[in-house]
Amino acid sequence: MDEVGKRVADSVLGIDTLWGGDVMCPSGTGRFIADSWFSNEPLPAAYTHPAAARVRESGGVASKSVDREAVEAYLRAVDLPSAIGGVKDSAQTGGLRGAYLAGLGISLEVMWDLAMEALGKGEPVPYARAVEASTAKPPEPSDPEAKHERVAELLGRAGLKTTGEGALLNAVDAWRRDRVSPMASVKSLGAAVIAHFDNLSARNLVPYLPPELKRVPRANIEFLPIRDAWFSGSMNYLGRARTADGAPKYEASYEINASLQISYPEFEQLVSHEVVPGHVTTFAYLQDLYVRGLTGFEATVLTMNTRAATLFEGIANNAILIAYGVTELDQLPDDDLQIGVLLALLQDDAKNQSSYMTWGQGREQKDVATTLRRDFLVTEERADKLSGAWGRHPLLGRMYLPAYRAGTDKVAELRRQHPPERILPALYGCRGLVDIQTIDQVLKP
Repeated sequence: MDEVGKRVADSVLGIDTLWGGDVMCPSGTGRFIADSWFSNEPLPAAYTHPAAARVRESGGVASKSVDREAVEAYLRAVDLPSAIGGVKDSAQTGGLRGAYLAGLGISLEVMWDLAMEALGKGEPVPYARAVEASTAKPPEPSDPEAKHERVAELLGRAGLKTTGEGALLNAVDAWRRDRVSPMASVKSLGAAVIAHFDNLSARNLVPYLPPELKRVPRANIEFLPIRDAWFSGSMNYLGRARTADGAPKYEASYEINASLQISYPEFEQLVSHEVVPGHVTTFAYLQDLYVRGLTGFEATVLTMNTRAATLFEGIANNAILIAYGVTELDQLPDDDLQIGVLLALLQDDAKNQSSYMTWGQGREQKDVATTLRRDFLVTEERADKLSGAWGRHPLLGRMYLPAYRAGTDKVAELRRQHPPERILPALYGCRGLVDIQTIDQVLKP
C-alpha cells in the first residue's frame, strides 16, 4: 500500500467506524459506508484501535443512544481530519487519480461534518452541500410524469384501468399481485435469473471489454433471505476468498428482505442491478484491475455517499439495458419487463424525492410517505422505509438517496452519446477508476 492508500484506508474506515459500520462484517446488517475491503492489506489503526470496536458496537454517531465516551475516546486516538486532509492533499498528484481523490476527499469531509453535526459539535451542514458532495450536482425534485404516462400506457395494454382518481396506483398494485415473486424460493429463483443475465452480458458487454476480463466471474454470489431488515436488500461484496494459486474468487452475497413485495419483472431488474452486469460485476472487474496493478488502492475500499457510488448506482440502474444491448426502455423485449424497470426507476426517483422533501423542504414523514406512494407508485412497505429509516437518516437521507437518480440519468445519457466500445470500458474502470464527474475526463476525444 502506498502513502495515498494509507490515507484512503484511514479516512474511509475511520468515517465508516464513526458512523457504526464494520467493513469486515459479511452481512449488510453490520456494514455501512465502506462497501469493500478485498485487498488483503493489513487493516489500519482507524479500524483496529481498541476504541473503534466500542464505537461500532454502540452503532456510532447515528445511534439512538450515542456512546459519547466511546466516540470521544476514538476521536482522541484516530485523527480523522488529518487523514481526510491527506486524501485531499493527494489530489495534487494530478491526472485522473488526483481528480478522483479530490472528489473522494470532498465527500469524506462532508461525512465528517455531518457526524459532528449529529454530535452537536458542529454547524448544520447545508442540504445542497451534502447532495453536491455525493452527486456533483445541486439538489432538485423528481418529476415522475413521463414514467407515469408510459406505465399507464403499458398497463392499459394489459387490460387494466389506469384513468380516474387512484386508478393508476390500483392498477400497479394489481399488476404486482399477479406477478409476485416468492421470496421463500429466492435462492433458486435468483440462480435462474442470474444465469439469464450472465448469458446476456457475455453477449452484449464482454466483447467490448479487454480480453483479460473474460476470465473474471461476473456473478459469484449467494442469495440469502433475511427477516425484518431495515433495507430491501444488501449486496455485500466480499472478495477475500482465494483459490489455491492465490487468485481472487470475486465472491459476494445478497441479503434480501423476506418481506419484500416485488413482482417478477422487478426482480429481474433487481438482479441486473445488484449482480450482473451491475454491482457484483463492477466490483469484480475493479478487483481484477487492482490485482493486475491497473488501479490504485482506492479501488479496493469503495465507499457509499461518494461520487464513485453515484456512478456505480447509475451503472446498476442501466445494467438491464446494458445486458440487452439497448439504450432505451422501450427497446426491452416485452411490456412486462418494461413496466418492471419503470417501477424500479420510479422507486429511485422516490428516493431522491424523499431526500428533497425531508431535508430540502422540512416535510413530515407522513406527508413524504403519502407522496411516494401516490406519485411514485411504490409499495406501502417501500414508502414507509424510504420516508423513514432511509429518508430521515442524517447521512443517507442527505447524501445517498439522491445518488440513484443522479447516477441513472448521467449513465443513460453517456450511453446515448457514445458507442459501446467507448463507453462500456470507461464505465467499468478499464480506462482508470472514475466517478460520476471524472468519467467525462476519460471520454474526451
